[in-house]
Amino acid sequence: MIGLIQRVKSASVTVDGKQTGAIDQGLLVLLGVEQDDDEAKARRLCERILNYRIFSDTKGKMNLNLQQIGGQLLVVSQFTLVADTRKGNRPGFSNAGSPHMSKELYLYFIKQAEAAGIEVQSGVFGADMQVSLINDGPVTFNLTV
Repeated sequence: MIGLIQRVKSASVTVDGKQTGAIDQGLLVLLGVEQDDDEAKARRLCERILNYRIFSDTKGKMNLNLQQIGGQLLVVSQFTLVADTRKGNRPGFSNAGSPHMSKELYLYFIKQAEAAGIEVQSGVFGADMQVSLINDGPVTFNLTV
């Protein structure tokens, strides 16, 4: 499971001209599910993301996590994160989880974050989405489990 996380001042996602999620300060998570992923991996990735210290403390060092700053989470499914791009001019998606399994793990990931007390907004799984953000830094990390 892959989570591309971006520290944002704000972010939103729109589907068919309708906003489905928006946050202020927090993290935009682009979530990719691979064939061998399961609930344990989704839970572990969620824990890592919520505890990842990428927000500045009073000394300007990346020392605080999402929970410590009271930040929000915007989760957007993105199967292209699991693409095999090692050769050729076209990405391969043979490592991607099935749509059914991926949707279940995407929803499970969101429930885990909500259970931790985080305000979570989301896109629509499998939809054509437009994502807007103001990247804070910019700060972007690719986490895998």
